[in-house]
Amino acid sequence: MFENGKIWPYAIGISIALVFSFCVATVIITQKASIQQSDIYMTSYQDADARANEIIQNQMDFDSKYKIDYITDALNPEATIIKYKISDKNTNPINNAIIKVIISRPDDSLLNIELENPTINNGIYTFKTVQLPKKGVWDVMAKVNIDTFQRFYNLKADTRAKEAFEF
Repeated sequence: MFENGKIWPYAIGISIALVFSFCVATVIITQKASIQQSDIYMTSYQDADARANEIIQNQMDFDSKYKIDYITDALNPEATIIKYKISDKNTNPINNAIIKVIISRPDDSLLNIELENPTINNGIYTFKTVQLPKKGVWDVMAKVNIDTFQRFYNLKADTRAKEAFEF
């Protein structure tokens, strides 16, 4: 049956069938996978990409006038209190900023916790206590507006170790 070079049509047919079946399997598997969209700038990544230069310029303008510090003690799954300190370049406290914070799990956006309306005391913005549903790494994303200035302040923190922290 496979004599005198007659095997190659069968090999090509089997190869095409295998490639097609792998393509179908890939589509089926990816439809079931939980794919999380990036929301690092509290918008879709397409919008962030389209506005990248504007976001960078806003950050530079903000940083030329103001300073923001994340002063939360640590992320604790049972009771986390998010705090930021905002001051101008002369270290005078700023009490008129508008801050929106989202605490987000990188692998599951359904666990997002949105924080607004902090208490303000001498430039320190303190949000209400929240309970984190899972231990591990969380993204803490803040959008700060002062007058016409806007800045995103994003970082990663871990509930298991206070020193596990990155901007």
